Amino acid sequence: MLAVVILVVLLLFVSMAVRRLLFTRAGGAVECSLRVLSREGGAPGVWRLGIGRYKGDVLQWHRVFGFRRRPRQVIHRRGLVVSNRRRPGPEEAEGLLPDVSVIEVRDGDLTVELAMGAAALTGFLAWLEAAPPGSPVEPHLPE
Repeated sequence: MLAVVILVVLLLFVSMAVRRLLFTRAGGAVECSLRVLSREGGAPGVWRLGIGRYKGDVLQWHRVFGFRRRPRQVIHRRGLVVSNRRRPGPEEAEGLLPDVSVIEVRDGDLTVELAMGAAALTGFLAWLEAAPPGSPVEPHLPE
């Protein structure tokens, strides 16, 4: 019985690893944490470690520890507003990767914070600025 449990756990870890490999091998993927902010100004959600994939005009965010092939969040480049940039607070830093910046992003009614390293943030800003001419994108971040 113990061998069956160990085998099932091992298969779960292998399937998550294969899923992650498929996401990153396709290109356009970055590690970033995400948390949803409440519209009513209440307490923010919990930080979740994930993988962001750029697919044309959308950023698809997938949880690292999961089995779904569909993204948990989809952030559209058209009409996107980046409203804040900051360093994580001491209470947040424990649950995030080291040396990340946190940016607040609004996509319609959805407001999220993304925590990503310097290289991923540079790529995100380049993706925003590469929007087709006339797209209402506001990539200006406070320093």
